[in-house]
Amino acid sequence: MKYVAKSSNELRTLLRSIDQKGYPAYKSLAGSYQFGSYVLVIDHVQGDPFASPSGLHVEVPHKNAGFPAEYYERDCSRIALQDYLTRRLAERFEDCNFKAKGSGKSGLLSITRCGQEVLERSACQITKEGILARFHVGFPAFGRTINAGELEKILFEFLPRSVESSLFYRRLDAGKVRDAVWLSEDQEALRGILAKEKLVAFVANGSVLPRKSGISDLPLKEAVAFQSPKSMERTFTLPHKGEITGMVIQEGITLIVGGGYHGKSTLLEALQTGVYDHIAGDGREFVVTDASAVKLRAEDGRSIRNVNISMFINDLPNGKDTTCFSTPDASGSTSQAAGVLEAVEAGAGLLLIDEDTSATNFMVRDDFMQQVISREKEPITPFLERAVDLYEKAGVSTVLVAGSSGAFFYIADKILQMDCYRPVDITDRVKAMCADHKAPRIQAPDFKVPEFGRKMPEQAGRDRDSRHEHMKVKTFGRDSFSLDKETVDIRYVEQLACSEQTNALAHMMRYGLEQLAGRNLTLTQVVDQVCDILKQQGWEAFCSFYVPCGLAKPRRQELFACFNRFRG
Repeated sequence: MKYVAKSSNELRTLLRSIDQKGYPAYKSLAGSYQFGSYVLVIDHVQGDPFASPSGLHVEVPHKNAGFPAEYYERDCSRIALQDYLTRRLAERFEDCNFKAKGSGKSGLLSITRCGQEVLERSACQITKEGILARFHVGFPAFGRTINAGELEKILFEFLPRSVESSLFYRRLDAGKVRDAVWLSEDQEALRGILAKEKLVAFVANGSVLPRKSGISDLPLKEAVAFQSPKSMERTFTLPHKGEITGMVIQEGITLIVGGGYHGKSTLLEALQTGVYDHIAGDGREFVVTDASAVKLRAEDGRSIRNVNISMFINDLPNGKDTTCFSTPDASGSTSQAAGVLEAVEAGAGLLLIDEDTSATNFMVRDDFMQQVISREKEPITPFLERAVDLYEKAGVSTVLVAGSSGAFFYIADKILQMDCYRPVDITDRVKAMCADHKAPRIQAPDFKVPEFGRKMPEQAGRDRDSRHEHMKVKTFGRDSFSLDKETVDIRYVEQLACSEQTNALAHMMRYGLEQLAGRNLTLTQVVDQVCDILKQQGWEAFCSFYVPCGLAKPRRQELFACFNRFRG
């Protein structure tokens, strides 16, 4: 809300004056224009009709938008309202998309396509002054000749109609707006209850955990609704929903077992996405997990730099130091060992592990194997022998899906069997059976949480004195991005919800490398500073010329993961 805007009539006049000219003449439109109850700002004009579409935004003062102040005073309420408005504007744009004709991306009218999670995005921001919505428009042309009449149709007909029906409280269903905000407030309240009660997760009765397909995050129709075992059932009171009942997972070590296709991994996947709020109708609205939880897996070939993995791997045959271990091509066990320590460094209070995606030799070694290959010849201390100490001495809980080794029964505080998608508490029965079997070794000596003091070296970024421009950022969907020529592969960072978080991570990491590398800061200090800057200064701090639509706030755990996988 910092522009001295021209009138919309001036924009119309300017549009008509450049009609039929070459496409670069569109750049003269950049600026701000008053459209009655809102301001339209043209931030960036595409170079030609086949290039990435132009970036625009609208600003609506609070006095015009008319939303109740209590809907955006708290962070959780504000983010939920932003999410709701983004979805409404996306629906309106769908009705207008490509109705203006032309070459290439002519007539495109688009904004973020939100998924099932509620994320803070650059697409819509609610500030002290009002509501700001960013979006893309494909400026129309025939060939590379401006078709100003079609753009006039977009800016003076389609856009005002979409904005008026999406960003003004009087034009929306007040009940649906309230419900979106209240749901987020209830989810935040539930997270607070978990922290107070020393619980790491909650799954409400009636939740729908299975998804429609491997490429769709929508709930599966006619799925078996979740029902907690009575022994793990708790009831809490939320500010708007009232009483809610479901399964709680206590701090400590929880083991999930069961036959194939009975829902073990489905439950774990629901827990790993429970670090985010979800929209109504998702089925996982009240599947809530410790916000710091990290899903771990083996990652053959990943880069590791200066990580103390001696807790798990020591006495390597080549004599390599594992208290400050680096490799450009990690094995499955080494990558998972590093992943545990990196998660602890990132502040994780809960590890989520699926045996199916883990390195077997990292997780467990049975007695027979230990007899064949003596402990002196095996440099790996399996996770089985460290999990108890991780909780008792480092405060890091574990939820583990297992199906091939009974050794984990001996360390579990709670054992759940998934039976036809229904959880059954079999802890007492299994513990009684354990008494009749020889216990494996479940704790190794010399447990010590390492000190985390890894520094960001100067060479991690460009030479600040000789640099004249920013590192070039390019994203490749959700799975990776590049900074200049260095690609960061995050395909196995499984808790990323969408490609917009990847895009944001690229910009945040570039800032960290350019501005903070070489300042004698630890990696934790760098990540904390970058996260603080986003909170205090907003997206503008990470964007050179204008803030684009298409950024979504990641967790600090994912920012750690990017730095840990950067090979530069």
